[in-house]
Amino acid sequence: MNGMASDHNISSQEEYLPHYLQKEDPFASKLSREADIVAGFYLTVIGILSTLGNGYVIFMSSKRKKKLRPAEIMTVNLAVCDLGISVVGKPFSIISFFSHRWVFGWMGCRWYGWAGFFFGCGSLITMTAVSLDRYLKICHLSYGTWLKRHHAFICLAIIWAYATFWATVPFAGVGSYAPEPFGTSCTLDWWLAQASVAGQAFILSILFFCLLFPTAVIVFSYVKIILKVKSSTKEVAHYDTRIQNSHILEMKLTKVAMLICAGFLIAWIPYAVVSVWSAFGQPDSVPIQFSVVPTLLAKSAAMYNPIIYQVIDCKFACCRSGGLKTLQKKSSLKKSR
Repeated sequence: MNGMASDHNISSQEEYLPHYLQKEDPFASKLSREADIVAGFYLTVIGILSTLGNGYVIFMSSKRKKKLRPAEIMTVNLAVCDLGISVVGKPFSIISFFSHRWVFGWMGCRWYGWAGFFFGCGSLITMTAVSLDRYLKICHLSYGTWLKRHHAFICLAIIWAYATFWATVPFAGVGSYAPEPFGTSCTLDWWLAQASVAGQAFILSILFFCLLFPTAVIVFSYVKIILKVKSSTKEVAHYDTRIQNSHILEMKLTKVAMLICAGFLIAWIPYAVVSVWSAFGQPDSVPIQFSVVPTLLAKSAAMYNPIIYQVIDCKFACCRSGGLKTLQKKSSLKKSR
């Protein structure tokens, strides 16, 4: 009976083996050498632009660190997360793509997977906090005026603790990090959901607490903000110039936050869909050549934010300079009268 039970266990385990446990080398690239070279150049450009852009945002913010608003402190934290992804993670994947295989072994794979998940989760939770800040500032003014700089720093501590917890949970034996099917990158072991009920519970927990719940909070916050802005635009026009300028600044910060969240979700949702399909769909049903595209798109998310900052800042500067000119004209007319 014991022999029959062991044979049954072996056969059930052999029903599905993830790609990294099969006989072939899990770290050998499954793409053509030309495709790896193109991906390597793509990530090099993304990494350089992201490092320069986010480094510039952090440098400029450090020059006025005592004047930063709570929402601006959060955007600086977002730049830190993006810079971390670029500096800590990008070199591993770039070298591996050019080498046509993952060259850092299992320890490097687990470190790369942890770093990517840690900074990615930190980015999403930071954007969740920013969306809540914008929601309170725009829709609940009494709560919005209560939020101060020290609340932002408390929020940062919670964000980093949250990201550290979920990124480190796989090392406690309930999950793992594994190579991607195409071989030259590593990620969370989504294929555990194919192996056991415990694996499914782990993957579902990750999906809910690190993707679905934060995304739902972001969508709720900005939908409420859009509805509030539509109904309050006429009301603000009756206030004095100081309140109108404050409202313009708050709306500028809100536009920045909305564009950042939209760019992040557009970059990461295709990767999340492919990962969920790998976890709960038919085993190995996602073509390897198809799985690499969402991965490369997700890795480009860190590049968008500095561009968004600059575009919004330029528009805001133009509006502000235009407003100053009109004020100067009014003051000159008053003097002449």
